[in-house]
Amino acid sequence: MRLAAFGLALLGGLATGVAGAVDVAELPSEPARLSSRSLLLDLASAGNRLVAVGERGHVLLSDDAGRHWTQAQTPTQALLTGVCFADADHGIVVGHDEIILTTGDGGHSWTRTHFAPQAQQPLLDVWCGPDGRAVAVGAYGVYMVSTDHGATWAEHKLEPTNEKPGKGAGAAADEIGGGYHLNAIAADASLRLYIAGEAGHLYRSENQGESWVSLPSPYEGSLFGVLPLADGAVLAYGLRGNLFRSADGGASWQRVTTDTMATLDGGASLADGRVVIVGLSGVLLLSHDGGASFSLLQQDDRKGLAAVREAPGNLLVTAGEAGIKLITEPRS
Repeated sequence: MRLAAFGLALLGGLATGVAGAVDVAELPSEPARLSSRSLLLDLASAGNRLVAVGERGHVLLSDDAGRHWTQAQTPTQALLTGVCFADADHGIVVGHDEIILTTGDGGHSWTRTHFAPQAQQPLLDVWCGPDGRAVAVGAYGVYMVSTDHGATWAEHKLEPTNEKPGKGAGAAADEIGGGYHLNAIAADASLRLYIAGEAGHLYRSENQGESWVSLPSPYEGSLFGVLPLADGAVLAYGLRGNLFRSADGGASWQRVTTDTMATLDGGASLADGRVVIVGLSGVLLLSHDGGASFSLLQQDDRKGLAAVREAPGNLLVTAGEAGIKLITEPRS
């Protein structure tokens, strides 16, 4: 989910500059009784726990499949855009002002390990891998790697090995800072990584982010999500309901009909093999055939959805414009 997040980054930066106020990223989060109904942009599983992140530094925890949530205290009020967990204890959150928070106790407490407001490039997503390895990506081609569960970070230039130097994600572009926005990162079961980015850019890594190759693009619009599936297929999705499927690791792509023009932001594979994609305007897409086709299940409230996770009890837990929403899993 990276469209709404980046738009708010620009607005937040302008507001701080005009008001001349203290950077909210440096203020601790405040308890909010209705935090579970606030803007939430990502969800992750920490063992049996669900963790949601979003505006004002909100990090929310649920131990009952999303029915009830408690707010953890964090050392920031920045908009948080991505969250991942390597196991039930070790997690990482990223957000605006290049802020990175880490936890070693399942999300109860958080430590700020990176913060670079002067860079003016928000982090938009993060992947947690084995042995403490993690990769964070964001605006203007920012690409950061950690090998110690997020305690320390090194910024790298994403230079695909199949492109000429200076032509990859970190190459100078029309945007300030240079580089296309890297909007989402995800891994398949074999730890093959994918990145989806601005202007249709797609990348794949076979070695947990040590090196990357550029993939052929199915279109020139921005992609806000990438979802590897259990059978080796991968989905990429983004603006105006555009959704594409690859059966060969991104070497070729086929357009999938969605019957919507809404931006698609998040997705998940369900335990029974079905696939769910969510997006703005309350869009929920459901596939019974490994992402080859989808049915549109528009939510009546039309509130944007940014992320989705499956929970026991035939529930889909979603995060988005109106916070947490539980949706009974549709069976058709």
